[in-house]
Amino acid sequence: MSQSFDIPTLDTLAQELAAIQQTGSKRIALLGSRHVPITHQQLIEMMSYALVLGGNRLMTSGATGTNAAAIKGAMRADPNLLTVILPQSLTKQPRESKDQLERVIHLVENPENDGLSLGEASALCNREIVSRCQQLICFAFHDSHTLLQTCEEAEEQRKLVTLFYFD
Repeated sequence: MSQSFDIPTLDTLAQELAAIQQTGSKRIALLGSRHVPITHQQLIEMMSYALVLGGNRLMTSGATGTNAAAIKGAMRADPNLLTVILPQSLTKQPRESKDQLERVIHLVENPENDGLSLGEASALCNREIVSRCQQLICFAFHDSHTLLQTCEEAEEQRKLVTLFYFD
């Protein structure tokens, strides 16, 4: 039985070694699907809580599911270390997200994207988030086109990317 696998490049290995050795805080983006089982949301919340307690700055977007869980965990740990970047203005966000988002200290709105579809605005928003982070943690399904594209773009920018699949 032969198995094929990607052999990491020297650049990738050096990047991963540097990430492991870094002891200071990092700017970590945590993004993911809106359609997440509650048990997975609880795990994501715990992860974001632990990352922020460790002194890391957490960035995410304002959607339900993964991002809402990340916001909840970070807000419990230290609201000052959380930045939420919305794909559009706060008024365009779902009602169930608005209450949580209105309590976020560092909230960035993108009202210039209100005329775009949510998919287009989300892709632009994810690019902005990735440009501000050192590491991306992403929770997606194999057919989550926008999220998978974001991971590819982050890798092209030499960001450390950790991708978890729900399916």
